[in-house]
Amino acid sequence: MNIIEQRVLRGPNRWSRLTCLQTIVDAGELSGMVPGFTDTLLAQLPGIAGRRSYATLAHAAEQVALELQSMAGTPVSFGLTGKVDETRWRIVVAYQREQVAVEAMALALDMVQALARGEAQDWSGRLEALHEVAARGAIGTSTAAVVSAAQARGIPAVRLTDEANLFQLGWGSRQKRLQATVTGDTSTIAVGIASNKQLTKTLLEQGGIPVPKGGVVGTADEAVALATRLRFPVTVKPLDANQGKGVTTQCSDADTVRTAFDFARQYGRRVIVERFIEGRDYRLLVTGGKLAAASLRRPPSITGDGASTVQELVDRENRNPARGDGHANILTRLRLDDLALALLAEQGYTLDSVVPNGVEVQLRGNANLSTGGTAEDVTDRVHPATREMCIRAAQIIGLDVAGIDVICSDISLCLRVQRGALIEVNAAPGIRMHEYPSQGQARNAGESIVEAMFGEGDGRIPVIAVTGTNGKTTTSLMIAHAARLAGLCTGVTTTEGVFIDGHQIIDGDCAGYHSARTLLTTPSVDIAVLETARGGILKRGLAFDRCAVAVVLNVSADHLGLDGVETVAELAAVKAVVANAASRAVVLNADDRLCVAMSAQVSADVERIFFSMEPENPVLLRHLDNGGRATWFQDNALFLDDGSRRLELLRAQRMPASLHGHAGYNIANALAAAAALMGADFTPAQIVAALSTFVSDRDNNPLRSNIYSAQGVTIVVDYAHNPAAYAAMASMAKSLSGGRRIAVLTCPGDRREADLLDIGHTCAEGFDELFVYEADPRGRASGETARTILDGARRAGKEDHLLHAIVPVSDAFTAAMACCQPGDVLVFACGSAATALRETARYVDPAPGLPAAAPSVHQATVPLE
Repeated sequence: MNIIEQRVLRGPNRWSRLTCLQTIVDAGELSGMVPGFTDTLLAQLPGIAGRRSYATLAHAAEQVALELQSMAGTPVSFGLTGKVDETRWRIVVAYQREQVAVEAMALALDMVQALARGEAQDWSGRLEALHEVAARGAIGTSTAAVVSAAQARGIPAVRLTDEANLFQLGWGSRQKRLQATVTGDTSTIAVGIASNKQLTKTLLEQGGIPVPKGGVVGTADEAVALATRLRFPVTVKPLDANQGKGVTTQCSDADTVRTAFDFARQYGRRVIVERFIEGRDYRLLVTGGKLAAASLRRPPSITGDGASTVQELVDRENRNPARGDGHANILTRLRLDDLALALLAEQGYTLDSVVPNGVEVQLRGNANLSTGGTAEDVTDRVHPATREMCIRAAQIIGLDVAGIDVICSDISLCLRVQRGALIEVNAAPGIRMHEYPSQGQARNAGESIVEAMFGEGDGRIPVIAVTGTNGKTTTSLMIAHAARLAGLCTGVTTTEGVFIDGHQIIDGDCAGYHSARTLLTTPSVDIAVLETARGGILKRGLAFDRCAVAVVLNVSADHLGLDGVETVAELAAVKAVVANAASRAVVLNADDRLCVAMSAQVSADVERIFFSMEPENPVLLRHLDNGGRATWFQDNALFLDDGSRRLELLRAQRMPASLHGHAGYNIANALAAAAALMGADFTPAQIVAALSTFVSDRDNNPLRSNIYSAQGVTIVVDYAHNPAAYAAMASMAKSLSGGRRIAVLTCPGDRREADLLDIGHTCAEGFDELFVYEADPRGRASGETARTILDGARRAGKEDHLLHAIVPVSDAFTAAMACCQPGDVLVFACGSAATALRETARYVDPAPGLPAAAPSVHQATVPLE
């Protein structure tokens, strides 16, 4: 089963709103089902029995890929498999992590193929490798808790690198960054202070907070001398380590201090010796000036059963699935290192000792979870004075998120009364002890951190996504123009590039996933307007989980036969992915039945806003009668109904993009833009200001109905590339002038023959004379695309002397200009290569009314037969 193509769909897509891996496989002779296959598969993967049944080996591969991901610790359940042709299948599976899904699919296909052929193989090595891939990219427990809490509130979360715990929460100017429990608001100076335990104690003591007496030493002799002055017992720990590393408590004589000093020096150059505070170990979490949670931490220990040795008891506890390495699990595995062995010896045990039944044996002097400790929630028992003291300690150090370590006999009593002390303030505190306590009530510490970061907000900037077959770029730029006039730092993506606040930062076709993510991750962007093309949706899915407003302009034949989309209805399903992502409003074309049909798919709580070029459109009228909002064109003016009033926005002639009212398609684009802006809470005055000042020229909207003049001929430059676009250009040209209408046109060679014929037929009906060039054959022989287009024109009745196939674009343009007379309109379309058009358009004077000299070029005419 060979992989023909594979796509990682990183956002809502044609198949699901989940992130998915789409794989096209050639199953060859294995397309069907093999007798006995199911039993053999179940013997290899017993867990797959709980999944749905499968009719073919391709469906089996889907289910195996899902099961393998779940086995690796990234559980998913959505899968979809469909036939592409006689031997090829499309397998779609959801994923949590891309690389795990890719590896799982490759292994699934190999397993299914081997089992179907009766080949016995040992898969243990590859299964272990899959687990390692998952483990390398696993998110830490604390980070995962915060990210999960953010997502539960609807805050988008983006992992900024594949393997680091660095996340962006929110979009654009409302985003925050998070790494573990360090936020973008965490002060670097505060982290530095917290990392220096002696400096922390000094500042807390100055603030009137009880801390243990002690100091910093550089040698073992200094440590013993200080411990003597403090009067044993003492605690010895590194000056700047964390997670309980290098800490020894209750050092009661010089020898234990020296041993503890050497141990501490393994984790830091300088060492603190401080008076040991008798009591229990508590961790209090402070976030955003509030106490979020408190836990009683217990040192790691084992309890004897009268039959097992210390080693056996530790091994048994480490088999607890809740325990793992580092911070990946709820608890950390118990370690039997030198420190543990020394503590065992103090209690009279070795690894081979059998511990009496019910006797507890400690393995660590400190209670950090990172060394194997456990926790009990005590949040509701914290004394009010102690609570306020911990909040003040976090403020003194300057941390927005702080873990405060307190030693006292009883957290429910005032700290001062019981001679307790605050011993440390920790930046980046772990929160798994609060989220998953061994005893007591679980606390949503992640939510507390999210609340401190965002308050009541959701971290989202307004996102307006625009899709459709034609008009996407112009509509997106109109909306973005309005946002900029309103004073918002506006990001917009189009097929021409990525722009922030009017400045182009990326050049090229930028109507897909990566370009949209560029805007959404830019901290300065207040609003994002995203042209969202068919190709981007199919290749990567949407770059956002949802948008405030979605706009679907129209759906007509274009790019059919590519990327598995064969019909206009299937193309509409791709465009509907954008409509279904709307959270506030979806703008739909009431004149397009496929757009109207999308209204039934959209969530009931999302507003529908229709636009129409026909004031008597039944869909529009019914929508208005039901109190819906809409925009429409009537009596040469744009109208808007905002649900409470109907008003005329402006006359079409006041819109530069309408070309004095001749460009009906741009009037429709303006209606869509106005509807989207209304859905995003822009005022009618702001909408009018934008539409009356937006200019669609070479500088503001290149290759979209840009008007030039040369030798008395009006030249319209446009990116038309499908039948609907050519029909619109023909209608505009007819309205623009009473002279002849000439078209210089093309189409990419990867379009179906039927589509090329349709373009020829459409242009034959709309233009007097056609000059067809080629710029992007995409696998076709030279001249084949042009001949097919002209065959379509002949079938429409166009005479041969009015049809010309001239392959080089500059030659086609020159020949067309030569046959024009003053007063004619020449439509120059660049349906496949904008660069070719730019190259030729330099011969045209950008100032209307001024002559431009055409170069002397040699025409290379392709025979029409």
